[in-house]
Formats: sequence, structure tokens, C-alpha cells
Amino acid sequence: MTLEQSIRSTEVLLAHAIQIEREAALRYAELGERMRDLGNDVVAELFLRLARLERAHLQTLEKRATGMRLPQIARGEYAWLGDCAPETAHELVLSLLTPHSALKVALQAERRALAFFESVRIRAVDPALASLAGEMAAEEGVHVAWVQSALRRTPDPVIDWGAIFG
Repeated sequence: MTLEQSIRSTEVLLAHAIQIEREAALRYAELGERMRDLGNDVVAELFLRLARLERAHLQTLEKRATGMRLPQIARGEYAWLGDCAPETAHELVLSLLTPHSALKVALQAERRALAFFESVRIRAVDPALASLAGEMAAEEGVHVAWVQSALRRTPDPVIDWGAIFG
């Protein structure tokens, strides 16, 4: 059974969504600061805007969950970029990201989140659960479009030396 198939209640979906939004807000804030350090204010502002939106989504979901008994979700079941490496590896990876590569990471994460919520929506038997998952998928779809747009406008700094000297 896939993770999406195991989500059969609003409480379980909200527990996952809250953890996903919390992690996304943190990671986007980190990426925004890294892009600012690199002097790419356009990409930095996109990531910082996404961080603010993810925090707003988190607050909305937490209010929606008030009074509910949400299950505890293990880290590997919600991590935005998968199970995180030790902090030193995390810092190294963050320091190596270019604006283009950071946007590619974000696009992959947003697409995974969209696919997750869409899969829950499709499999949901409860109409309220399907509706909630559909709302979440739509929000992620907007994020995908923003990141795709920024990616098209952000050059890839990788130089193909073989093509140059080939």
C-alpha cells in the first residue's frame, strides 16, 4: 500500500500536510537566504515569497486541525526533500547550490507535493477528504508554475567545456 492509499481521513491528511508545509517553509527560507548571499535577488525573492506562503499555509492548516487528534508522522514520511542528511552535509549541499540548481530542487519538491495531494484526491472515498486534497494540490500547482517560470528566466551556469573546445 502506498502512502497516499493509507490516507483515509482528514486528520491523517492534515498531519502530513502540516509537516510538509513546515519543512517547505524552512527549506525555502534557507534557499532564499543562500540566493541572496549569491547576489541573485530575483530568485531569492521567489524563495522567500514561497517561504512566507508555506508558513501561511501551515497556519491555515493548523487552525483547520484545531480540536482534531492528528497522528504523529515519522520524518521519512513527510520530508520535503526526502530524509535529510546530517547537518554538515546539508550545509555543504546548500553552499554548492546555484540559483538554477536550487530552482530545479524546488521544482522537484513542488511536483512531488502536487502528485502526493492529487493522488490522495483521486483515491479518497470521502468527498470532504477529496476536496481538501484537491485544494492542497491546486496550491502546489501554483507553486510549480512560479518555479517553472523562474527556472526559464534563470540561466544554468554549467559550462560545457567539451562543446567549447570540442
